[in-house]
Parts: sequence; C-alpha cells; structure tokens
Amino acid sequence: MALIMSDVDRFEAARPRLEAIAYRLLGSSGDAEDAVQETYLRWQAADADRIDVPEAWLTKVLTNLCLNQLTSARARRETYVGRWLPEPLLAGDTMLGPADTAEQRESVSYAVLVLLERLSPKERAVYVLREAFDYPHREIAEILDITEAAGQQIYHRAKKHVAEGRARTEVDEAAARRIVEEFLAAATSGRTEPLVRLLTQDAVSVGDGGGKVPARAKAFEGALAVATFLRGLFKPSDAKRKYVGGAPAMYATTANGGPAVVAVVDGRVVGISCLEVTEDGIVAVRSQVNPDKLLRATERWAAMDHDEEPLYVL
Repeated sequence: MALIMSDVDRFEAARPRLEAIAYRLLGSSGDAEDAVQETYLRWQAADADRIDVPEAWLTKVLTNLCLNQLTSARARRETYVGRWLPEPLLAGDTMLGPADTAEQRESVSYAVLVLLERLSPKERAVYVLREAFDYPHREIAEILDITEAAGQQIYHRAKKHVAEGRARTEVDEAAARRIVEEFLAAATSGRTEPLVRLLTQDAVSVGDGGGKVPARAKAFEGALAVATFLRGLFKPSDAKRKYVGGAPAMYATTANGGPAVVAVVDGRVVGISCLEVTEDGIVAVRSQVNPDKLLRATERWAAMDHDEEPLYVL
C-alpha cells in the first residue's frame, strides 16, 4: 500500500533543494531561510490538490521571492558599511546543495558567488537554475514567465559574464589543506617575501565587517600590498585578542568547496578567509568577519569533527 505524503511532508522533502537554490541566489543563509519560510507559508495557503507539479510550483514561488529580494537588496547594499561579501558556508553544510558535477561545485564556489553579484537578478536566477540544478530552458522560462528563447539569451549572457572572471583551480580537500598550511606559514612568518611568492601579481584582499568589525572598504591590490596587509593582520596583539574576546585559533578547512582559514575563539567562528586559487597562485583572499554572517558557520563548526590542533594561535 503506497503511503500518501502530507502537504507538510511534501514541502519538507523539497526544503534542502529550495534552501540550496535560495542561498546561491541571495548569498546569505539567513535570507535564504526567510525566503524558504515565506514559500512554505504560501504553500500552506494554496490548494495543494490543484497543483499538478509541486516541485515546479515551489521553485517558481521561491525564485520569484528571491528575485524581489535581490532587487531590494541592491538598494540596501548602497548603504551597507564597507564591502558586501557573500556568507561563506563550511564543508558539509546542506545549504551548499548538490556537488556531483564540476558545474555544480563551481556554481557555489565563493569566487563565483562574488561574481554573481555583478549580474542582474534575472541573469543570476537563470544561471543558478541552469548551472547548479540543470533545469531545462523550458522550465526556467516557465518559472520566470519569459520565453524560452529569452531565457537562453539571458543564460548565455550570464555565463559569459561569469566566465570573464578569473577561473579558479578546483582542488580536493587534501590539496586545500596544503594550500592553507602554506598560506598560514607564510602569513605568520613576519616577512612579506614568503607571501608574495604564493600570491599572483594581481592578487587582491578584501574583507566584510558589516560595520561591526573593522574591515577596509577598499581592496588591497597587488602581491606586495596584499602581503604587507596580511603580515600585519596575522601578527598577534593584545588589542586583537581583546576585540574578539580571546586568542583566535586558526584552522585549515574548506568553505564553499575551496581552501579557507577559519578563526575560532571559544568555539565561536570569528572569521573565515576564503582563498581563490589559480594555477599561478592565490589570486584573492576574501575575509568574512561580519558576525551576522558567521552564525551558521559557528553552528556547523560545532558539529564538525576537528580534533586536530590549530595551525596557529593569534
């Protein structure tokens, strides 16, 4: 005898996919959760028996909620203090979504999430639905209420914009750890030369403090400028320890599938630096230190197996 799923069960079965779509579209776990919750409220209010394909209906409602939020977010970010960066997610977070193909892994990489900020909301939606979730152009057109031909044009335009950004080098977990170990060893050496050797000549470093933690709005550009900044950033000081409530312990991990340094104080994640790596070296160091964007990472960190000693204590 076949089991009949309740409306709540049907939604919960779709929740992981909806959260993964929303995170890629919005770059924030909190905003993604809010969008999924609003989708659930609309699902509850709808006559589910009259919905032929619940998955398609839910995806359409969620995507259009995210589009509205992206449009308003652009205005909000004009008043954001400092540089706005996406929220990084640590390895194993279900909101990262599918990672079976290179396209899926690339679509949620931190570098690509940053590049997606350059796209229009509709370009971002088409790109995410196609690249990360392999939706056919016909279904994407139905979700966005556009023609299939228009959807294909938007997709090719979006993909071109993303491709114009520097393509990262995909690395496995072991390679990611080696990269972080080398990076931290160089950053804590007290000298700029080891860092310069790891960085590309056009490397950049940028941080997001959200006005709550000091972070320079303007990016550091060029290997020497980035190395000089990082040397100072990783220099221990009583002032830094007082500011974050203790001595940050630095660990090697992965965030959004790429190498990352996570700084932890008493179980609380106080910073995540995502390293964008190419064949020529580290091309970008993007640090998220806004505490509002580290809450989920702290929850994930507590659930992870990380018995190893920290690589460095600031």
